[in-house]
Amino acid sequence: MPFRSVLYVPASNARAMQKARGLPCDALILDLEDAVAPAAKPEARAALSASLAADAPDGRPRLVRINALSTPWGGDDLAALSGTAPEGVLVPKVSAPGDLDAVAAQVDLPLWAMIETARGVIEAPAICAHPALAGIVMGTNDLARELGARSRPDRLPLMAALQGALMAARAAGIVAIDGVCNALDDPDRLAAECAQGRDLGFDGKSLIHPAQIASANAAFAPSADEIDLARRRIAAHEAVLATGQGVAVVDGEIVEALHVETARATLALARDIEGEAGA
Repeated sequence: MPFRSVLYVPASNARAMQKARGLPCDALILDLEDAVAPAAKPEARAALSASLAADAPDGRPRLVRINALSTPWGGDDLAALSGTAPEGVLVPKVSAPGDLDAVAAQVDLPLWAMIETARGVIEAPAICAHPALAGIVMGTNDLARELGARSRPDRLPLMAALQGALMAARAAGIVAIDGVCNALDDPDRLAAECAQGRDLGFDGKSLIHPAQIASANAAFAPSADEIDLARRRIAAHEAVLATGQGVAVVDGEIVEALHVETARATLALARDIEGEAGA
């Protein structure tokens, strides 16, 4: 299942919730936390619960970001999910596996973790190994604030944290989603961040506006050239195996079993995306 574009939608905004149903993003984060003011949380909680109960699943993951259980709102957020069936619960500011244990004790749903604190990055291997965890989402804004990092287009101050959390997710075999791009009016910066996240190895990018969906979908999908190369590498490797002669070479580069594994993953992702587009 692709996770190229994961859009935050404030649960307090009925119009945005309605519009999100027809948007071409791969997944939604229905947000009860940062995007909802304290006074609006009860109303947002009720609206979200009603929406989840009424909407038929369309195959696209809907993650509900709750407030932390340490806040006055987290417990009520989880209670509001009773009788609904979102595809996951996104837990904010996870700093240790125990933060996930507390939520898992109250809901029988896949959990996702926001990695957005220094402690969360340091504990990422233990967090990602939690048996209920399906994926992580990088909270780069909160992380930058805690680190005292300056905002830079190249995100160099966050690189160690991004790579460390990503490695922990890959070691655990779970999904890893890059943080948001704050530059709503700078498509070049958005495209650069998407390309950077893709090149690092993230599965997709979290987004704060529907206008960002197309860039993320394009960046995290295999290009026509990548699909062609994947097919040629598989064919060349299989031909060599059939004849037992030497090693496969494509475009002047040796093709080994690990390259074929990557090529098959590229084609599988392309098929998943094409299947969704044709649905």
